Amino acid sequence: MAMRTPISRSLRLLSARPHPCWSHPAPRPLSTFRNFPPKSPLVPTAPRRFAEARGSTAVVNASPTWLVRGGTTVAGTAAPQSSKRRFMRLAYILFACVGAGVTTVTVLIGGFFIYDATTYKELDDAEDIELSELAIHPRVGGPKNLPILERYLDDEDSEIGKLSFTKPHLVILGSGWGAVAVLKNINPNDYHITVISPQNHFLFTPMLPSATVGTLEFRSLVEPIRRIVAKVHGHYLEAYAEKVVFSERLIEVCQSHPSVGELRFYVPYDKLVVAVGSQSNTHGVTGLEHCNFLKTIEDARKIRRKVVRNLELACLPGTTEAERNRLLSFVVCGGGPTGVEFAAELYDLLNEDLTMVYPKVLRNLVSVHVVQSQGHILNTYDEKISTYAQERFKKDSIDVLTNARVSEVLQDRVIFTQKDEEGVTHTKELPYGLCLWSTGVAQCEVTKDIVASLDAQKNRRAIETDTHLRVIGAPLGEVYAIGDCSTVRTNVTEHIVEFLRSYAIKSNKPAEECSLTFQQWRDIATNIKRRFPQAGEHLKRVDYLFTEYDTNKSGTLDFDELTRLLQDIDRKMTSLPATAQRAHQQGQYIGRKLTNLARAETLAMTDSGDIDDLVYRPFEYHHLGNLAYVGNAAVFDLNGYSFVGGLVAMYLWRSVYFAQSVSFRTRALLFMDWLTRGLFGRDMTQI
Repeated sequence: MAMRTPISRSLRLLSARPHPCWSHPAPRPLSTFRNFPPKSPLVPTAPRRFAEARGSTAVVNASPTWLVRGGTTVAGTAAPQSSKRRFMRLAYILFACVGAGVTTVTVLIGGFFIYDATTYKELDDAEDIELSELAIHPRVGGPKNLPILERYLDDEDSEIGKLSFTKPHLVILGSGWGAVAVLKNINPNDYHITVISPQNHFLFTPMLPSATVGTLEFRSLVEPIRRIVAKVHGHYLEAYAEKVVFSERLIEVCQSHPSVGELRFYVPYDKLVVAVGSQSNTHGVTGLEHCNFLKTIEDARKIRRKVVRNLELACLPGTTEAERNRLLSFVVCGGGPTGVEFAAELYDLLNEDLTMVYPKVLRNLVSVHVVQSQGHILNTYDEKISTYAQERFKKDSIDVLTNARVSEVLQDRVIFTQKDEEGVTHTKELPYGLCLWSTGVAQCEVTKDIVASLDAQKNRRAIETDTHLRVIGAPLGEVYAIGDCSTVRTNVTEHIVEFLRSYAIKSNKPAEECSLTFQQWRDIATNIKRRFPQAGEHLKRVDYLFTEYDTNKSGTLDFDELTRLLQDIDRKMTSLPATAQRAHQQGQYIGRKLTNLARAETLAMTDSGDIDDLVYRPFEYHHLGNLAYVGNAAVFDLNGYSFVGGLVAMYLWRSVYFAQSVSFRTRALLFMDWLTRGLFGRDMTQI
């Protein structure tokens, strides 16, 4: 019989009276603890009782249980209870989340209906509205003795309108990127603002190709111009501006009227901003009446109707094979961003949605052709981007015809010439069911009239402005031109005498006899960069230029050497691109400048009378890069850094334009259109 020690007696008493918080199940065999310690942290629930007998150690009582954190035991007796507790906890969290979601949706829907109910109003008692006699019966005058619109029907609608009549009259021609940027950046309390445009909406042109195939709806790309004008307490006239009478500060405006025929009247101005945009360039090609263009919402609507109509005609049993091939042939004349994006969108429509609702045989008959006069498409982009876009189109079976010039467009085919690799020109033709003409921009009629009426205008393709965006030849500080209708004259050489004037006065010599030291040349270079910001890119190394053009090594630049230097800079400077970002930046510049000018009326004029130069710096264009969509992929040309990619790049492309959208309303519509396309496909109805 084993000898009992005092220690073993104490352990037995403790094991007989366990603590009430300890679990004390039935004794377990020793095999329960063979795998001790377990993976989970263990907490002892009772002391172990040992007995020593004859120099050996034996476990006398192995009944205490070890609890794993969370309630499970080593033996697993508490596992079912713990699993049940865990399941109940997850069920509780799930029901709580579902309940919170249902409650949130219910509150949002209820809140929407409550808000919607407040938007319905009953007719209030009509109140008397004061109208100026000049608003109903304007006085006549001007060169053609037409009515002069000096007061508007809504001048008396509010106190702000009554006060704005006494302020300088600012008239903006156009409702595009430049005009809207002016409205968003000008202080409305400084001017009486009027917008004149035949389109009563702002059009988000970069996404216009997406509307031609139903990826986006037309109304998702437009914002009512009256809504934008109302925020600056201005006025809007839906009409065409035909002529500007600079001597009398009058704009001749016309609009057709169903009952009285053509209405003509004058709109007076104190400040005029010309932002009428451009129209498609025909390049003298005949037969363009058979082509479709892509400049307006109506153009996009016509293209969508024609695409769907061609598909429907191709399904009819009486259509011959040759006619079916012609109907399903789509030709794009022009490999710029608009032409490339339209071809990509059209391919997406035919590849993703055509076989879902039309006979699959049509997909094998469809052909898309891009006719480009240059050696590659997207020729204004980085070469890497152009190559990627061309390879992408080749993979998608889009036929790209480079070094090809359209000579004539007939009713059913395009005639063009193309040079082969040996330089031999061949005449070819392409049958088409739809031909899109997208080959550059040209002047509008009012732009042509402004250029023709000013002798100082030398560029016959656009309105020339100085670096302050003032129309050259017009009264100084009264007329500005921005966007596609204008170009900035950057002839630095013309101002060489002006740059040398101060040095000629100091040396008491004619400007033609002055010689400049390096420090004087540095000062002149700084002045040139301030007056002509575009030249700054070519004047970074003034020391290198001084050494290069000092041909006689005299240590100075004489008049002839300086002239050659400035002429080379003029040749290197290019005109600003006809893009939305250029018009937007110029509109922002004009809006801020006009605000500063309104506050600087009491300032003394400079010696040259140039108050614009006194209160605001010349315009400087910052190129932010180019984007293009190439069919479930996108390309980015960002100031020397190019990026191409698939769906990730496409979503990034969408994000950029989504952020640039003009209002929250259009952003919401864009999002819903993209969601609708993903869920239900593109809209292929003729509406």
